[in-house]
Amino acid sequence: MNKKELRVALLGTGFMGKAHSNAYCQAGHFYDLPWKIRRSLVCGNIEAELATVAKQWEWEETASDWRAAIDRPDIDAIDIALPNHLHAPAAIAAAAAGKIVLCEKPLALSAEEARAMVQAARGVPTLVWYNYRRVPAVAYARQLIDEGRLGTIFHYNATYFQQWGADTSRPATWRMDPALAGAGVGDDLLTHSLDLALFLNGRINEGMATARTFAPGRAVDDAISALVNFENGSLGRFEASRFGIGCRNVNAFAMHGSGGMLRFNLEDLNRLEFFDASQPSTEQGARDLLVTDMKHPIFPNFWRPGHIIGYEHTFIAALAEFIDCLANGKDFHPNFADALAVQEALDALQRSAKTRKWTEVPK
Repeated sequence: MNKKELRVALLGTGFMGKAHSNAYCQAGHFYDLPWKIRRSLVCGNIEAELATVAKQWEWEETASDWRAAIDRPDIDAIDIALPNHLHAPAAIAAAAAGKIVLCEKPLALSAEEARAMVQAARGVPTLVWYNYRRVPAVAYARQLIDEGRLGTIFHYNATYFQQWGADTSRPATWRMDPALAGAGVGDDLLTHSLDLALFLNGRINEGMATARTFAPGRAVDDAISALVNFENGSLGRFEASRFGIGCRNVNAFAMHGSGGMLRFNLEDLNRLEFFDASQPSTEQGARDLLVTDMKHPIFPNFWRPGHIIGYEHTFIAALAEFIDCLANGKDFHPNFADALAVQEALDALQRSAKTRKWTEVPK
């Protein structure tokens, strides 16, 4: 029997457009998808880049304006991989047209915009590409937490460091323009850390932050540090920087609870460090777990034990689960509402950096 087709239009041909295109190509190779993915249209405003992406990833048609995808009746889903300032207008237009909406992070430039997006998309399925939830080691961390293995959580500390911001010889991109990207490193890197924190440790009640721009004349933040209080009573610390010299892409977290400790670093994404405090004191020690077993979450969809996966598999897994949820009428996470929670926390921290005061996160 022929499968139902999901006809997709991808808006954007940059780095994220490549990651999404690969997921659309590969998801059906690793998962028994209930629907067939059809790469119907890709939109981009750089002609040479658009043609290259269409050819390499076998998109059927191209358009130079993302608006061309919105009213087409032969498009079921709109995937937004545009610069941040276009997320809200594209998503709201797509939702108004009754399309399924997938969107890159951050959801919007502000919590106000994000709330408007959630409101507009109430009647359509949504996905936000917080892909690190689908790292098997992160999913296994969530499993250990849900099983109570960490007990009462005391501390959640997160770091997202890259070093490229210190290279002032690099050509400026839209990420350095606050009108296009937002405040800077908070919208770019901290949002990933906040999403994982909400996923693993729950709601943030309040926070206090400070931000810094190191590069002379730069209009966006290069670094942000924050202290937060979680609803579960734990304390949190977040740092995000594009001046983390020595760090290519360190997206790391550590959790300390009455029952143990977890540590993760994306630069070694197949591993999770686990300390089990229930063991006799003479036998306690952090264990470096290779999360590639057939009983670990997500991983069995790809390879056999020990055959490690990479960055691209997180997008494949997210997309495959989303399509399964679509076909079976289930809720997918993270959706627009989940991404709004990230945006509310980010907004509070960015306001705190300006006022230098503890700031509540709206409920």
